[in-house]
Amino acid sequence: MPFGINETMGQYSELFMLLAAGTYTVAFIAFAWDLAKSSKALRAVDLKAAQAGVAAKVPAVAGVGAGSPGARLDGPADRAERPSSSAAKAGGAGTGGVMTADGDMKYAERRVPARVAVALTTLAVLIHGAGVVTRALGAGRVPWGNMYEFLTTGAFLVAAVFLLSLIRRDLRFLGTFVVGLVIIMLVAASVAFWTPVGHLVPALQSYWLVIHVSIAVLSSALFTLTFAMSTLQLVQSYRQKTVAAGGADKLGFMRLVPSALSLENLSYRINAIAFIGWTFTLMFGAIWAEKAWGRFWGWDTKEVWTFVIWVVYAGYLHARATRGWTGTRAAWLSIVGYLCVIFNFTIVNTFFNGLHSYSGL
Repeated sequence: MPFGINETMGQYSELFMLLAAGTYTVAFIAFAWDLAKSSKALRAVDLKAAQAGVAAKVPAVAGVGAGSPGARLDGPADRAERPSSSAAKAGGAGTGGVMTADGDMKYAERRVPARVAVALTTLAVLIHGAGVVTRALGAGRVPWGNMYEFLTTGAFLVAAVFLLSLIRRDLRFLGTFVVGLVIIMLVAASVAFWTPVGHLVPALQSYWLVIHVSIAVLSSALFTLTFAMSTLQLVQSYRQKTVAAGGADKLGFMRLVPSALSLENLSYRINAIAFIGWTFTLMFGAIWAEKAWGRFWGWDTKEVWTFVIWVVYAGYLHARATRGWTGTRAAWLSIVGYLCVIFNFTIVNTFFNGLHSYSGL
């Protein structure tokens, strides 16, 4: 493709990225509005239950409604806080929520901000995808050959995986956090790592770039989701302990999020899938290194940190499955693993010289 057309495609890509970032920002506001509005509705439920003179309290520890409709609360403490069916009827009427017999709150019918936020996120992903495709057309290759492209493509996959997960489970409670991370990735790509459209050096002009880096991007996107879940798990766990001890519930919006145990279980399953992908990333990277440099392993900084990430997540999966590392310890270990991912794709790529430095990654 002539250079002029390449440059034009690159300009179109940057325009699409800008439009996508703006749309994501509006979606972020809508998700935040949904949290605030639904939290207010839940307070109205409490008020109506109190006015009705119901002894049982409307669930205050792990309100599931907006976060995962139909999901069950976990643990005896949660079950103890489920209201009777009469309380459910008294509390649910006129609040925009529907109380089920076991005390779960559902807002599927009345949560207009959440539906708007999902629609805006879908539109942003389509625009974002157009930006990724035009970047690929302008470069004449897959769009993950440098740090800018890795971040923009990675942000696209994070948002796309989030939307696809909504088909199976209602994870809209993650919307504010996931979309916020996507915006941060796009801003970082544009401000700190912008790179004009160009061809790759010969060593990177290989089909292994498609295989190795695409799996790394997808695995990183899944790790981003579990990072958000683990962070929420820590907040929810603190809140549950505070409320159980008789303290004031100062984080009412967290009633829209599943219990800490539910978040931990879901995060563990997604981390297991992402870990498999990262294992293939490590294996295919070694094979590519042998073809490019004549050795499978050379203790390059990038190679070392890729292995460190693998070890941390392997330790997380092993500790939780066999050593009983559950609760906040498991959440912190998952967060440490993601911080290693961030360190690998920012500090290592930017400040450490090595065989991977020329790639722009």
